[in-house]
Amino acid sequence: MSPLQKKLWYERIPNAFIIIFLIMVLVAVLTYIIPSGQFERIMMENGREGVDPDSFHYIEKSPSMKTSPFDLFRSIPIGMVQAGTVMMIVFLAGGMFKILQESGAMENGIGMAVRKIEEKNISPYWGLALLTLLFGFFGAAVGFENLIGFVPLGIMVALGLGFDLMVGAGAVIGALAVGFATSPINAYTVGVAHEIAGLPTFSGMGLRTIYVLVSLALMYWHMTSYMKKVEKDPTRSLVKGISTEGLTIDRNQLQSYHLDTRGKIMLLAFFSFIAVVVYGVVVHQWYLDEIAALFVIYAIIFAVISGMSSEKMVQTFIKGASAVTGGALIVGLARAIQVIMAQGEISDTIVYSLSLPLRQLSPILSAIAMTIVQGVINFFIPSGSGQAMVTMPIIVPLSDIINVGRQIAVLAFQIGDGVTNMIIPTSGGLLAMLAIARVPFDKWFRFIIGLVVKVYIAGWIILAIATLINWQ
Repeated sequence: MSPLQKKLWYERIPNAFIIIFLIMVLVAVLTYIIPSGQFERIMMENGREGVDPDSFHYIEKSPSMKTSPFDLFRSIPIGMVQAGTVMMIVFLAGGMFKILQESGAMENGIGMAVRKIEEKNISPYWGLALLTLLFGFFGAAVGFENLIGFVPLGIMVALGLGFDLMVGAGAVIGALAVGFATSPINAYTVGVAHEIAGLPTFSGMGLRTIYVLVSLALMYWHMTSYMKKVEKDPTRSLVKGISTEGLTIDRNQLQSYHLDTRGKIMLLAFFSFIAVVVYGVVVHQWYLDEIAALFVIYAIIFAVISGMSSEKMVQTFIKGASAVTGGALIVGLARAIQVIMAQGEISDTIVYSLSLPLRQLSPILSAIAMTIVQGVINFFIPSGSGQAMVTMPIIVPLSDIINVGRQIAVLAFQIGDGVTNMIIPTSGGLLAMLAIARVPFDKWFRFIIGLVVKVYIAGWIILAIATLINWQ
């Protein structure tokens, strides 16, 4: 093989199932190497459980804390049971959207919208910018995992505008992740961290708003740069060969798209689905169980409106659910990593060890280092609120000692936790969305890693400015 024929490093990334299994093996080995340790859990004034930052202690590692080869494989079904809600939402979302797809209402509605854009000679890149901003707002205001149901809609719009599947995933999943990661009103991360730090909820909104807008602009720039390369050379598309059946409209037959009365009612029902999800999440704090229930309810509603028989409805739902089986299984496999860590009692030891080097750095470097430490921890504790509960009781008193403002410490946590959500294979929500979007994790990683670096650097610049001005 000549040097020109050799694969680049990112072209040698194995299948996501292989990556996660290798991580499981590595973590299993670490249960023999890393000492087991614990923080004492306490009930804080806000009624939430936290840890006493001065209570870390090592515990004797019993044989049961070391993962045997059999324990390694046993963690897979245990992880799948623990990740059952996320796995179920993948299956149910696939079923509901297959019924919606079969009605043809979504395809015709998007086809008509694209036709209007072309008739008015509006650049599709303006449509992409609007789509990115819209999903970035959803991510900032509503959340990340609880918007899984919106993924197919955004993908269809992006494909209808003429972009490829990866750009569609970027405009939807990427924008949701960026909005969620940098949001000034993220109840799961900023809200929880502010409570632990004793700061007013959602304080410091101005600087965070700047950060979220800069990050979404970087997201748009990243996508358009990629797409322009693909337009010049279609072979550079990271998703060439991946089927988009059911997610695309026929751009050569735009004049044929139309909506009859039944189609219009179907679209109104879909928009009511979006409204109910947003209302439930914002007003009633709904999460995955409630949203999963909505998928079933609206699958029935869509089937009734479209005139499907009960038999066809069931067959269509099963067909849609089966199409995302791989993505659902990978969510459960990723959860097995946390099962192994919990068995070995090494999670707290990792958190404690990563916090120690911060004591040796200047305030600016400490703030930047916090983002890296939190990013590493996020790999093992992908829950934003869970990570806040474990790490912020340690980081807050530590920030007081090293003269890093608490507001800055919260932002550092937010960056480290949120930005890495775009690339960690232990994030069930990310894997679920990629499964629905039909984008393999390895392809997504190659596309998004550059953006992660850009958003991280932007965050570091903002942290440096915040430290210099003593942001409170």
